Amino acid sequence: MLLSIMQPTYLPWLGYFSLINSADKFVFLDNVKLEKSDWHVRNKIKSGRQELMLTCPVSTPKGRMIATIENTQFVSANPWRRKHLKSIAESYAKAPFFSSLFPLLDSIYKDESITFLAQMNIKIIRALMDYMNITTPTFIASELEGVSGVKDARLVSICNELECNSYLSPVGAQAYIEKESPGGALVKNDIEVFYQNFTHPKYPQVKGEFISHLSVIDCLFNIGPVETVKLINTYTGTHTHYQSLSV
Repeated sequence: MLLSIMQPTYLPWLGYFSLINSADKFVFLDNVKLEKSDWHVRNKIKSGRQELMLTCPVSTPKGRMIATIENTQFVSANPWRRKHLKSIAESYAKAPFFSSLFPLLDSIYKDESITFLAQMNIKIIRALMDYMNITTPTFIASELEGVSGVKDARLVSICNELECNSYLSPVGAQAYIEKESPGGALVKNDIEVFYQNFTHPKYPQVKGEFISHLSVIDCLFNIGPVETVKLINTYTGTHTHYQSLSV
């Protein structure tokens, strides 16, 4: 079984869903340190002919508690949800699949019971998976009772807990995984390591020249769920075994 593990990011890009769609099981790694300047809290859409960054205002726990994605809440006094919905609506109102996708996002953003960052991000990702008919089983790391360890030891523990003997990672995480040795702790624990091979495709956008590496919703609004999944599958190459990249 092939497992992939990623932190739940806000309105992820196409490559995130390529990773989910390629795995047999997928885990949202929510119980790790929050980086306020990272993709946990922000992402880009296309507004007119330019990219627009959407950022979620968050408040971290006070005192000695470490701010994790899991325990980070939104700033309730900030009307960011309304602003993000307005920006999305204004940017994609004339897109072919606006009437299909926007109500889905609208219902999530207006759900006042969602007060935590991880809760929102995971809700959006799972809803977009359903919209695209991506059926990979997903799990939340903080809800896995048998998991222990930190860093790559935690990855090993999650693989063992979910009975997966292979691990699929974004290639950008190679240095982290293989800091000590080729394949790192995963290979030492008899878990094969593969790296994602995804090339960002071009697709029609409403206005202007093509802008790459936006949130997946840009692609979905423009070409719809069926064609988006076709793109993901077409531009997802054969996974690269860790031995092919190790020096």
